Amino acid sequence: MFYLGRWGSDDARRFVTDLVHVPISLVYTVLGLRIVLRGQRTPRTQRAWMFITAAFGCRMVAQVSWFIEDAVLGYPSYPAVADYLFIAFVPLMFTGLLVMPTDRRSRIDRIKLVLDALIVAAGTFMILWYLLLGPIVVTENVPLHQIVFSSALPVGDLLLVLALAIVLMRRSTGADTAMRLLAAAVALFVTADVAYGYLQLHVGFVGGTWPDLFWLSGDYLLVLAAHQTYRQDHAASEGADRRGAAVNWLPYGAIALAYGLLGYLARAQGLYPLGGMIIGAIVMTSLVIARQMYVLHENRELAVTDPLTGLANRTMINNRVAALTSPPPRAGRCCAVLAIDLDRFKPINDEYGHEAGDAVLQAVAVALRAVIRTGDTAGRLGGDEFAVILRDLPDRAAAERIAARLVEALRTPVILGDVVLTVEASIGVAVLDATNPADRDQLLHQADVAMYTAKRSGRCRYEFYTPQLESGIRDAELRHAIDNDELVVHYQPAVALGIDRGSGLQPGDIVAFEALVRWNHPARGLLMPGTFIELAEETGAVVPMGQWVLREACRQVAAWRTSIPGADRIRLSVNLSPLQVRQTDLVDVVSDILDETGFPADRLVLEITESVALQPDQQTLARLETLHERGIRLAVDDFGTGYSALSYLQRFPVSILKIDRSFISGIADTAKARRIAEAVIRLGSAFDMHVVAEGIETAEQARLLTDMGCGFGQGYYFHRPLDPAAAAETLYTGARTA
Repeated sequence: MFYLGRWGSDDARRFVTDLVHVPISLVYTVLGLRIVLRGQRTPRTQRAWMFITAAFGCRMVAQVSWFIEDAVLGYPSYPAVADYLFIAFVPLMFTGLLVMPTDRRSRIDRIKLVLDALIVAAGTFMILWYLLLGPIVVTENVPLHQIVFSSALPVGDLLLVLALAIVLMRRSTGADTAMRLLAAAVALFVTADVAYGYLQLHVGFVGGTWPDLFWLSGDYLLVLAAHQTYRQDHAASEGADRRGAAVNWLPYGAIALAYGLLGYLARAQGLYPLGGMIIGAIVMTSLVIARQMYVLHENRELAVTDPLTGLANRTMINNRVAALTSPPPRAGRCCAVLAIDLDRFKPINDEYGHEAGDAVLQAVAVALRAVIRTGDTAGRLGGDEFAVILRDLPDRAAAERIAARLVEALRTPVILGDVVLTVEASIGVAVLDATNPADRDQLLHQADVAMYTAKRSGRCRYEFYTPQLESGIRDAELRHAIDNDELVVHYQPAVALGIDRGSGLQPGDIVAFEALVRWNHPARGLLMPGTFIELAEETGAVVPMGQWVLREACRQVAAWRTSIPGADRIRLSVNLSPLQVRQTDLVDVVSDILDETGFPADRLVLEITESVALQPDQQTLARLETLHERGIRLAVDDFGTGYSALSYLQRFPVSILKIDRSFISGIADTAKARRIAEAVIRLGSAFDMHVVAEGIETAEQARLLTDMGCGFGQGYYFHRPLDPAAAAETLYTGARTA
């Protein structure tokens, strides 16, 4: 303000201007230290800000020194002490900018980035040569130290320009807004430095003049950059693609400036011989640049466009959905993602060939473009899957209207020669609004869930996502797993804990296998029961799953009985869910499986939970009695975890009691836990039941249980659940050493 308003004397303006730099530099240095000491960013970002903060501190000391030399002591010599400190700012800031994190790049991309940055630096060098370096080189009668310093200033600025070009032309994974503020500050410093050097060479620099406005503005931007970095998370901004496209103009802008300078210098040369040649070179280079930009645009379109339909491809859709969620829609507005899958498309491909299929896909693209609004995005994800992104909708009803129009539009027949091809579409709609603040992956998943629900509900319709649809989709996926042999059975051995002279059993001998189901999911790998059993019980899928497990386990162990010596004495234990027990055809199902697999009924143990026993009805009790009469043993699993009642142990035909692991885990540590475990074991013995302790994990637990009179045990101390091959090998090894 002192400079623009011409307030006060020259000395007063110089004093005030020099003084203002000091508190501002102190503020951005303190903010930089706060970022470093906070230590909540990525290690690379933290290292970068350590260098940047060191540069801030160096600049702060330089500002204090300049204030003392220029405003307090009078006109300083050139170069002043502060000038050396300003030069020291350059390598620290240069390092900090280059250390800033960036996305992973291929070797070719890194080479292109370096070449583009060098083009920018070369253009800047031409300007600096004309304004500073050239005059310095030819200047006579100037002390060597002044020449060296005057050359160091533009060289340092050239390094900063190089670092800026690299930072702006790569997608940083650091704070984008802060980096742009930092880049703008450094750009202002470079401009002011060039002006400072030019004035020193020609008329001498005086504080309080216009270059100080650039330095002050740069200082203020440093404050904003440091403050912004402290506030924001270090996540990458989703709009990086669009910014990257804009800053890629930097090399061409540098070329234009360089040729503009050449044209300016050629004005005194006339058109012959140099002037016309420079003009021709400018025109030729401009045409090359225009062609290159066209090719770049074309390549970018190819990278994000489906070649068959001309719609956006999966990459573009993912980017647009990410941009949709960050920032979220304004209050009172919403956005939507529509997942579209064509119904009965595969038969067209199979019967009429890929030419017909391609014609249908192209017709679908035309229909999508005709329905969506300007600014919305339609894309093909692959195969017969499409997506539509609807931006800035007033309400959910608007998305519903567009979905309904799409369903109708996609019913339009496609004529290929003499053949009329008809397809329809199932559409899932996921709405992004204040009630559903989803991210990109969640939004795409929700649209898929809704789309699959629409398919199962009759096709040729749309469905909006609700959280309740998730269980339906997972239930369908689970039933698909049952039908397509994605389930596998693992077997955990139960062993004898003590010597049984009547049967000849020795401690550690395998007496039974418990069948435990696993889901070999095609995408998520091997899943444990805890991830899907609860859902199976809620949806009823546990009934066909339980039947499959019983059949597969009986088949497998029956095969071992015929191929492994001594395996005929092994019992098979299979869990029955409460829902299975309540099935009226339970007895017939179990009998049919035993007949089908040839597994003997007297070797089968069916495990039920306490909840079944505690809430019996006459029909359930009758079914269990019938199974018992056919030689099948019943066991109560996880005994003691429910509201145990002794009466059901008398009423039910139970012959095996399995003690829950919660009673076993503490017996080696506390006397109370040992007394409780011993009481449960004696209870089982009082009812003439075999007692099996579950969850044995240490030798001490096994010893204590043996001393308490527990006959059998199961747990990781003896054996983990084994796949069929490993279980057979364990059984064979035990039979061979017996």
